[in-house]
Amino acid sequence: MFRSDRMGMPDGLAVIGPGDAGYERVRSTAMRAGSPALVLQPVDVAQVRAALAVARRRGVAVGLRSGGHGISGRSTNDGGVVIDLSRMNRIEVLSERDRLVRVQAGARWKDVAAALAPYGWALSSGDYGGVGVGGLATAGGLGYLAREHGLTIDHVRGASVVLADGSVVRAGADADPDLWWAIRGAGANFGIVTSFDFEVDDVGDVGFGRFVLDATDTAGVIARWGAAMEAAPRDVTTNLIIVPGPDGRLAATIMGVVNSAEPDVVAERFAPLLRAGPLLQQTVRHLPYAQVMDNTGDRPEKVATGEPISRSGLIEHLTPEFSTVAHQFARSGATYFFQFRAAGGAVADVDPGATAYPHRSANFQVGAFGNSHRELGAAWEPMEAHFRGLYLSFDSDLRPERIAQAWPPKTLARLRELKLRYDPGNVFRDNFDLIPPA
Repeated sequence: MFRSDRMGMPDGLAVIGPGDAGYERVRSTAMRAGSPALVLQPVDVAQVRAALAVARRRGVAVGLRSGGHGISGRSTNDGGVVIDLSRMNRIEVLSERDRLVRVQAGARWKDVAAALAPYGWALSSGDYGGVGVGGLATAGGLGYLAREHGLTIDHVRGASVVLADGSVVRAGADADPDLWWAIRGAGANFGIVTSFDFEVDDVGDVGFGRFVLDATDTAGVIARWGAAMEAAPRDVTTNLIIVPGPDGRLAATIMGVVNSAEPDVVAERFAPLLRAGPLLQQTVRHLPYAQVMDNTGDRPEKVATGEPISRSGLIEHLTPEFSTVAHQFARSGATYFFQFRAAGGAVADVDPGATAYPHRSANFQVGAFGNSHRELGAAWEPMEAHFRGLYLSFDSDLRPERIAQAWPPKTLARLRELKLRYDPGNVFRDNFDLIPPA
């Protein structure tokens, strides 16, 4: 621990420490409680460099924060420094002809969607508008447009990165391609990405559906939804969420987007998914994608008082065998939120070696939250044999041995080689640390 005084602080850099007004609001995130000694809020690249220098001089943990929703990432800490990029949130169009936009890492996805909407554009970007750009755009980005338009990282054409030594580099296909490869899937280990250049897509109004099904036959609901998603055209992407109801019975919610403004097409695309189980409620709306992402409400984000307990896995098919095990997990009492996100389609079009996200054959991401590490881990264990990889953003289990689950050997070997080049001192280590323990 150290005193959060202002000695040696660069002029103009916003500094918040214990006892300061606003500290209670920034010490924790929406997902994780913390008590950092300093929260630094830069407004430009020069101040990011200065903030990093402060953290390095003090020799403490460095937390990187864009939106503050990181489950696996440590965008807060105890006794360290947090570099909070929330004031760096500019969104600008670089080229209308090429649909190229530059987005600073502290912007939130609902604001990105709103800025793109007047052009008839959108960028696949998760399913919650309050999430920050930086964390999602370096881990993967599995959202409501993924099956038609791929992951968020697949749209990154360039990035500005502050490396551990304070140098500022451009990463892209023609400028530092190794770093460009690494930040698209393992970015938290390599530097502070301050802005991204994205090539976005033409996207008009979409059909957004929310359907509640009886999940008494949980295994059947999972298997039938999975089969329907694999057979669906690429313009439909949905999630399946299984949660206990007030009476203790399980309910399943299918929620997602059909990328079409035609009501008949929307109805046709959703219909096979609704045969997964008895339908209890349904809502379908036709609206701009920006309104789908404007789902945070008017209330300020809550501030966490604990820490997330979550697990994640990637899987090719929701087979009857897996669905039976998943049924048992859902009824174990160890989870209060069990989610399946659809992938496949355009996600699988990208070569597994093209980015540091190699799990292109996975048609589904499976994730769960619980209240106990021990109970969640024990209940989750029977499903592990069915998984081939995990999705970094949704897993809070950072044990070193899980690195081999996050990346296959060839990808991990290249990441470790590049880590030693770009961050030999392992400054950036708080999200699936690539350097094995001594």
